[in-house]
Amino acid sequence: MRELAEQLRRELNRYSPGEKLPSSRALVERFRVSPVTVSRALAQLAAEGLVVTRPGAGAFRSRPRATPAPAGDTSWQEVALSADGTGDVVPRTVDASGVMISLPAPPPGVLELSGGYPHPSLQPEQAMAAALARA
Repeated sequence: MRELAEQLRRELNRYSPGEKLPSSRALVERFRVSPVTVSRALAQLAAEGLVVTRPGAGAFRSRPRATPAPAGDTSWQEVALSADGTGDVVPRTVDASGVMISLPAPPPGVLELSGGYPHPSLQPEQAMAAALARA
């Protein structure tokens, strides 16, 4: 699947943005792979934002995205939230070593969910990227 995705990625320059790619059936015949492999390769390219797939219509080279606007100035947050804020009468330092020692480590194979963020393996990054690419 990776080899097919890489080959298709290299060939995308042949197509102008919005142009239809060969059908899945044509890709199956050309590369002598299964339809599932073609589907997964196209899904990978869609997750990367390189192609857009439309059920019943096919796969199309995606249009280039406009460059995002520059991020706003967040320096005030860095100063306000820093542990060593200047101008404070009492230094704001935190020693979390006592807390970290008192918390037991989860046994191997157990996903720790108490940190407020799901384990990286549970984060739907590829699904979100694919959804955003279709939007």
